[in-house]
Amino acid sequence: MTKLGNFSADTLGGAPQSLDAYDGKVVLVVNTASKCGFTPQYAGLEQIYERYRDQGLVVLGFPCNQFGKQEPGDADEISEFCQVNYGVSFPMFAKVDVNGSDAHPLFQWLRREAKGALGSTRIKWNFTKFLVGRDGEVIDRYASTTKPEKLSGDIEKALAG
Repeated sequence: MTKLGNFSADTLGGAPQSLDAYDGKVVLVVNTASKCGFTPQYAGLEQIYERYRDQGLVVLGFPCNQFGKQEPGDADEISEFCQVNYGVSFPMFAKVDVNGSDAHPLFQWLRREAKGALGSTRIKWNFTKFLVGRDGEVIDRYASTTKPEKLSGDIEKALAG
């Protein structure tokens, strides 16, 4: 059975990172963008990360330029933007595609495991969120419009589980 830990991705700094480093943690995977109407969610993501990280939550941000070309920057620009504007301290990864034939294998798996509205496997926009349990299995998918603070109940349940 496929789990989060079966995947790897390059960090924003370019180093390969096996996602098995997060085994035993509750993980919130988010496709992000710096020039999106939902970009202020970085602040909410950082808040829930700070609130729950000592209990075992980690947020993983994956910049994506597939929606309205809203993540045009390179790794250094993305890193600086996230740090300066939102104080992001959770792990950020290299830019990926989340849909289409070049979609990162992690997002291919996430889309299959937790379908969107009307059973769609496509990710509709930036800041789609996937909650993964301590066992490495997908718990749920949340739309771009779902603010991070609205996930507290599900995160607490996953942390307790």
